[in-house]
Amino acid sequence: MSESSKNKPHLLLVDDDKSLLRLLTIRLEGEGYQVTAVEDGNAALRKLQNDAFDVVLSDLRMPGLDGLSLFEEIMGIRKDIPVILMTAHGTISDAVAATQRGVFGFLPKPVDHDELRTLLQKALSQSQAAQPGEWAKSIVTRSQDMLNVLDQAYRIAQREVSVLISGASGTGKELLANAMHQASDRRDKPFVAINCGALPENLLESELFGHAKGAFTGAVAAHPGLFREADGGTLFLDEIGDMPMTLQVKLLRALQERQIRPVGSSKHVDIDVRIISATHKDLLKEMEEGTFREDLYYRLNVVNLKLPSLKVRSEDIPLLARSLLQQSAQRHGVNVSQFSDDAMQLLVKSSWPGNVRQLVNVVEQCVALTQTPVVPLHLVEQALSATKQSWPTLTEARDAFEQQYLNKLLKMTDGNVTRAAELAGRNRTDMHKLMKKHDLDASDFR
Repeated sequence: MSESSKNKPHLLLVDDDKSLLRLLTIRLEGEGYQVTAVEDGNAALRKLQNDAFDVVLSDLRMPGLDGLSLFEEIMGIRKDIPVILMTAHGTISDAVAATQRGVFGFLPKPVDHDELRTLLQKALSQSQAAQPGEWAKSIVTRSQDMLNVLDQAYRIAQREVSVLISGASGTGKELLANAMHQASDRRDKPFVAINCGALPENLLESELFGHAKGAFTGAVAAHPGLFREADGGTLFLDEIGDMPMTLQVKLLRALQERQIRPVGSSKHVDIDVRIISATHKDLLKEMEEGTFREDLYYRLNVVNLKLPSLKVRSEDIPLLARSLLQQSAQRHGVNVSQFSDDAMQLLVKSSWPGNVRQLVNVVEQCVALTQTPVVPLHLVEQALSATKQSWPTLTEARDAFEQQYLNKLLKMTDGNVTRAAELAGRNRTDMHKLMKKHDLDASDFR
């Protein structure tokens, strides 16, 4: 695509009348639109899987897939794209039925060009208004669910409130947090991120709050900590639900007093940090089970943003796949430009339990293995099959090890919790909490 055509509104024109198709294409291109013209609904769907369009202009009565059926299919791919229908057999009942089902506009044939121009301008203003700005340029979406989240995120970013982002693993919580930082008045200061489930408690405390020289074995120099590194900016606490209870107390105190005390130091340090946290866990359930503090929850969850799964925003899959393909091809210096039609169809229909993270892995595998500019179906099938047994996240791996460790420990001690706690280097209260977390009952091991 040329640089000039990138800035033109892209229309998908669908009509089985070849002469009208040519005439409308010439007129619309003359008015500055980029036009892709096809003669039937199935061809239109194939184009929609591989290309981004701002508006669809389609005939209502066509052999095979008619205009209304095409509209229903389009809504399964991209719920936000405006669809305008034309017909030489237009009736009031047709127009009412079409608009009730969500069709943007309805034009009788022969098409009045002034009326078409006005309707296209209205459709484009709706389509373009929904797009996020420069602050969210790293987030690729046309999903209305996702655009609603971005709209909330932008408004919240302007205010000094704590935000909790919830959503399944791989949905892009850190990406959204970074975008909010870019939209805030703190954008010129650091954005610092840490995964609270990736470090043991003593190291996590030191990473967050810093430590004084000699505070513990190996502390040969003072460490400022992430709170001070993020001073004036944003600190993103990922997987906040995995933070140990003792650290939750210290975090709450730091947020309340806007001060921290490094490990091994007697001095408090003032902090100016905006907190954005994220979790894939149900923190309300964690609170009920006593593994997450209620006061900290309400301090962090002033505003809650919920990210949809990739399966829910399936209309984004073609956009994301093309964007990731382009980035990967450029990074690896290979000539790969697109997915085949049937490969893209498979991507759109897949369930994506690993969300965007899984899609990234699939695209990377395809780019690494393809020997042609067009990624074929069999490579996508192979990559999808491989990622079904995807490598677990650090939190998932740690939880699996923890459960196996506790099982073995309780078997060794015949279910004696006191002895098990001693061997694990924990107190009885901690041991009971861990057992509850993994649904283990000491009586089962006696």
